Amino acid sequence: MAACLVGIAVTIKVMAHAASAGCQVTYTVGTQWAGGFSANVAIKNLGDPLASWTLRWNFGAGQTISQAWNAGVTQSGSAVTASNASWNGSLATGDSTSFGFNGTWNNSSNDVPTGFTLGGVACTGSATTSPTPSPTTSPTPGTPPVRTVRVFWLKPSDVTYDQRYPDGMTNVMQEAQRFFKQELGKTFTLNSPVVEVVNGDKPRSWYENTPNCGDKYWWAVCNMEDELRRKFGLGAPDSRWINVGEVSAEGDGAGGGGGNGWVILSGHDADGAAGLGGPMNRWYGGMVHELGHAFGLPDATSTDGTCMSASLYDYPNCHFSQTQKNGILGGPYGGFLS
Repeated sequence: MAACLVGIAVTIKVMAHAASAGCQVTYTVGTQWAGGFSANVAIKNLGDPLASWTLRWNFGAGQTISQAWNAGVTQSGSAVTASNASWNGSLATGDSTSFGFNGTWNNSSNDVPTGFTLGGVACTGSATTSPTPSPTTSPTPGTPPVRTVRVFWLKPSDVTYDQRYPDGMTNVMQEAQRFFKQELGKTFTLNSPVVEVVNGDKPRSWYENTPNCGDKYWWAVCNMEDELRRKFGLGAPDSRWINVGEVSAEGDGAGGGGGNGWVILSGHDADGAAGLGGPMNRWYGGMVHELGHAFGLPDATSTDGTCMSASLYDYPNCHFSQTQKNGILGGPYGGFLS
């Protein structure tokens, strides 16, 4: 999936409305036995409607999760990440859902964890509303720090702004950041805000139907990359940043890829990040795979359990091999990791 990738300094931020966010979590230990227990986690959305959700918390007594249902659950040390299943991601304001798991404990303490966050928002049992933002396009001051990962959502001129896209892309990038830390002991730095929203110069059909980079597979993403490079003065490769671009355009047979410090993805990846394309693990695995390319890794030659193969579809049950870890750490962007 590696791309034939090739890359100014205005950062665009567009907001549509004041966002309300809030949640309530009820964590209940159902049964407990020597060395093991089962628990149920209920989530109530108190903010704006959600198309997908990711709940995070930390265990305080060494508990580990061995099996989960009604959610995709991963654990790194004490940190737990739970993401919706395909059937329970949509939560209107006031809606609730739940999932369960079996785990292990130390037979001494099985404390109920605290500090739950839903989509990065603390679950305090009440909703908060961010200040009403301007509906107009305005530049975000300053240039992001070097040796970080920049993320762009290019919105064609005829595509309506939707906050689910920058929010979802942020969640995907934060999950990839966590995965790199788990696998490598080091990870990359994201900018703040994570996603730079760019108003495209052309309508969706132009990105989809204007030939670029040869095969039609590449047209939408290469047209996006060219526009990002022109507007933000980006190189390919670029020694300052690794760049991730997603465009809400696709066309027949369109796709994307990664390489030379870039990830360029088309509409279905943007939709997936926004919670509109099925289980989130598919999009987490896809981003880890393409970032592997951006950091210098080739595709694996077989479905070998590494995220650089089709095993990405089994995320989080894919990993980097030691050879791949060495390739990232010793590659052209290894110095970006800390």
